[in-house]
Amino acid sequence: MTEPRGFAAVLAGRRILVVEDEALVAMMIADTLADAGCTIVGPVATTRDALALLRAAPVDGATLDINLTHEEVLPVAEALDALRIRFVLVTGYDQENVLCRYRRWPMVQKPFTETALLRGLAQALDG
Repeated sequence: MTEPRGFAAVLAGRRILVVEDEALVAMMIADTLADAGCTIVGPVATTRDALALLRAAPVDGATLDINLTHEEVLPVAEALDALRIRFVLVTGYDQENVLCRYRRWPMVQKPFTETALLRGLAQALDG
């Protein structure tokens, strides 16, 4: 999968939860995923809102910013993991600086390209 069009086979029709506290980044993620055929759940900026959406409706995957305004996204990552829902962490940290408790999950580093985001999420959902 190297071309953005190639991601459609994995992403089209999937319900993706977007958890991101920076409004412009959240809109970019949502627009990129919608253009790839995803249905967007959210975006939301808090763990509380993300967990409420998870209880309210099923999702097929998620993109999670590690650090939200005043909290970490760990409770959402753990809830998704417990439900066996795959996701990708979207973060400004590089792999070496990501806290150990997050390293078991796939990551897309900010700033990212649309292709990197689509590739990361497609790989998480497909693999």
